[in-house]
Amino acid sequence: MNSSPRNPTSPLGSGNSTVDHALDISVIVSISIALYNALELSILILFSFRRYRSLYFWSLLTSTIGGVIPSTIGGFLQFFNLVPLWLSLVLQIVGWVLMVPNQSVVLYSRLHLVSQSTAMLGFVRALIILCLIVIVVPTIVLNVGWTYMPQSPAWVQGYAAYERIQVTWFTVQECFISGVYIWEAVRIIRLTPSNDKRRHKILYELLAVNVAIIVMDLAVIILQYLSYYFSHLILKATVYSVKLKLEYAVLSMLVSIVHSRGSEWQFWPVDRTTSNIPSTWSVEAGPVTPAKASQQGYEKNRERLKSYPQQHTHDTRASVMGRNPRRL
Repeated sequence: MNSSPRNPTSPLGSGNSTVDHALDISVIVSISIALYNALELSILILFSFRRYRSLYFWSLLTSTIGGVIPSTIGGFLQFFNLVPLWLSLVLQIVGWVLMVPNQSVVLYSRLHLVSQSTAMLGFVRALIILCLIVIVVPTIVLNVGWTYMPQSPAWVQGYAAYERIQVTWFTVQECFISGVYIWEAVRIIRLTPSNDKRRHKILYELLAVNVAIIVMDLAVIILQYLSYYFSHLILKATVYSVKLKLEYAVLSMLVSIVHSRGSEWQFWPVDRTTSNIPSTWSVEAGPVTPAKASQQGYEKNRERLKSYPQQHTHDTRASVMGRNPRRL
């Protein structure tokens, strides 16, 4: 989050007319991409979901409409000095809160769909709450102080240091939640028959999407630590708009394999302790062992996933790009 006024001596202006002109064009292009992605994803979300009461729906929608859009508009107005400073600052702060910290809520809401571990879910939830207290609130206070008192070394140094801390925190936090999600999603996908060719394809796509998200996070954090403030400001909203579209694609991949198999799904041994259990072992057969209880939990999650937008695997990319969204 950066709300420094644009002038020849600020990080957003170089004093060179040629460089500043190129920077202006870069800002306009980046803002256009971010707004396009946000508007497209907002329409796709509203027309794809059948139920509007889930945490995943609201976190994804608020991150898009309440996060990316105001953050992008506020940055544009601030960059070109089109409105009073307080107005652009409010838009950027509101957008930042609903875009960056809320990204972890999006990740948590999809993790809740695949994980049966109450301890892990509780830990992630506590981590998000802790982040709001020790990261979000101080960052907002320091940003406001630095914006209105740019000549104060205390505010400038404090904000510069905490900005790096918060960027690092959110990157590590999002990578951790994504890693847990991949682990749990793989266990869900393992419930499909081993001869299902789409199983491996979706696994690779799932990993590729999450790797792409991590790479974008690392790009943002590298720019921050290299003190490329204007590049960091330009890319952040665009990166998060792309990440939100990829988040939607990730869930679509998992939902597609759930819908594609239907009643053909069979239990898959979740660890070596269940290797002697045949793949056709069902919920109704045999005593309720810990391994079976775990499998029953994943079966419940599979049913829960069926209530989310369905796209077949070969249509996933098309749906994310806004073509033929299906409302269930």
